[in-house]
Amino acid sequence: MARGLYLVRTDRWYTERATWGLSGLVVLAATALAALVDPRFVGLVAVTGAFSVAVALTGYCAMSTALLQLGMPSRLTPSHPRPTLFGRPVYRARTDSWYLERGIYLIVGVNLTIASVLTLVHSPWWLLFTGFVGGASLLFAASGFCPVANALYQLGFEPRLGPVARPRNVAAGR
Repeated sequence: MARGLYLVRTDRWYTERATWGLSGLVVLAATALAALVDPRFVGLVAVTGAFSVAVALTGYCAMSTALLQLGMPSRLTPSHPRPTLFGRPVYRARTDSWYLERGIYLIVGVNLTIASVLTLVHSPWWLLFTGFVGGASLLFAASGFCPVANALYQLGFEPRLGPVARPRNVAAGR
């Protein structure tokens, strides 16, 4: 079991961090549209969730591919050999084990998809949950902190991005 908080680096932007932020924005916007305009806008949340599950299972991500092609570096993909499509780099996260960040994609995707369906068939109050997940994704991108990531970290999932190293306590001599 790990101790302490799991925080990802926020000193620079990379494809995974930008993808979490952009996905959070999509989920929050779709949740607001579903609450204020038409509940069927929650379909955008469900699509985002389905894409997140697909990333967890296959490693491929269209949004991260676009960011990679725009020159943003990745921290979860090997630099060589990198898959290509028509000579352009394609994002494919490692799928060799169930590491922490891969687990996040799966848990978030399943939760968004289920909450979207429940919004349509049970109660619009489920939009509060999709809004929370969208806000948590934005928080993760902005601050490096994620409740799901920390739960998985405490359960012993190994992070690939690595938690931010804490400075030593000089006064205590550690």
